Amino acid sequence: MDTQIKSKDRVAAHGEVFTNPREVNAMLDLVKPETERIDSRFLEPACGDGNFLIEILRRKLAVCEARVKARQYTQLQYEHDAIWALSSIYGIELLADNASACRERLLNYFTEQYRTLFKSRCKDSCLEAARYILSKNIIHGDALTYKRVDKPDEWIHISEWSFIGADKVNRRDYEFSYLVGEYESDGLFSDLPAQTFAPVHFLQINAAAYGE
Repeated sequence: MDTQIKSKDRVAAHGEVFTNPREVNAMLDLVKPETERIDSRFLEPACGDGNFLIEILRRKLAVCEARVKARQYTQLQYEHDAIWALSSIYGIELLADNASACRERLLNYFTEQYRTLFKSRCKDSCLEAARYILSKNIIHGDALTYKRVDKPDEWIHISEWSFIGADKVNRRDYEFSYLVGEYESDGLFSDLPAQTFAPVHFLQINAAAYGE
């Protein structure tokens, strides 16, 4: 079975072709140090169901896991850096089923790795923070028009998660068009128009924390 396409109709209508794991890893190996840096941000503007993003997450969480096994990290330190790693991964996807599958795939992998390491000591708050971040970072939208598909009257916004000290996270939301259009800067984020939220503990990242 060809794992690169779901149907010929989808290829014809949307140009949808999935990248095989071998090619994904070969491409990511070109920037290997960045894929293993916890805070290095990645944005996939046509993420499909997450073939690139899942591999980036796998590499980042492997670094966190190695530090736990080397007794360099406590559980809380792992949780902090695992959430940080997840918050650095972004995707925009035109098709609703792919966007949903990508969020679920990333969350399932995050959950599996967390539970394997800490079993009954896993915290619901950590998994809820992961779920909420993915609801913001994996967007059902059109990267070419800068508009959401699920909410056609809304522009795509990208959330910047900045980790402050040992436990706080500051969130700022930027309009995607400013990040990639004529206002493009040297980095993904800069001093551009943004909505800023009060810092919260990284285990309290959820809808309630932001009044949603």
